[in-house]
Amino acid sequence: MKVVKLEDIIGTDQEVKGENWTSRRLLLAKDNMGYSVHDTIIKAGTETHIWYQNHLEAVYCIEGEGEVVTLKDNKVHPITANSIYALDENDEHLLRAKTTMRMVCVFNPPITGKEIHDENGVYPLVEETKK
Repeated sequence: MKVVKLEDIIGTDQEVKGENWTSRRLLLAKDNMGYSVHDTIIKAGTETHIWYQNHLEAVYCIEGEGEVVTLKDNKVHPITANSIYALDENDEHLLRAKTTMRMVCVFNPPITGKEIHDENGVYPLVEETKK
């Protein structure tokens, strides 16, 4: 069994910051769960282009308000606390935060923690040797 406390992640290499967000990576590929789990803060007033071509992602909003725009159809999906959205078709999207948002994100396949969004908002598929 493994127990991870958010307070033990903050300030380590498992807390990754982008221009619009901070991702605290609680479980990663090295934990051998088949998925990764992140506690992510999205800054108010930002728009982030994301396209996880190599990963499926489910996002549970626990604080804040914003919207997701799926680019294939330009549909706007309002997101508020206590709602989840699943990018089940590797959906290219814009994430817009009206207020600061706190999200719990789950990725399959799990990320290693070394990934960085490229110019298209994509995480590359990084393989990591199991321990």
